[in-house]
Amino acid sequence: MSAEAFFDTNVLIYALAQDDPRTAAAEQLLRDGGVVSVQVLNEFVSVARRKLGLAWPEVVEALAAVSTLCGPPSPLTADVHDAAVDLARAHDLNIYDALILASALGQDCTVLYSEDLQDGRRFDRRLTVRTPFAG
Repeated sequence: MSAEAFFDTNVLIYALAQDDPRTAAAEQLLRDGGVVSVQVLNEFVSVARRKLGLAWPEVVEALAAVSTLCGPPSPLTADVHDAAVDLARAHDLNIYDALILASALGQDCTVLYSEDLQDGRRFDRRLTVRTPFAG
């Protein structure tokens, strides 16, 4: 599967947030479609339960909505891990950010929506980080 947009965990979190000015932008991004990875879904569940205090039925409902909008998640494979280690070493990144980048690159995405990396930064000459909530 090839898609233009890849979503980091914060896009999913803001789509669920209440009374947050970033919610509308996050919801629109998800409606427009894109890709998430298994790692993003795992991080989402952790934050939704621990920080947002969502009950399991709410988490499962949110995961179903993400699945409907984004399709099956990009798997976390040994190849993705190896690519992430290379990215982390080459760009002095933490492994979790590098895993997101490796997943996005592996899905041939051209845009990564994230707050965790510098807006406009490019990787592998084909993936650009965009911070959709800036300004």
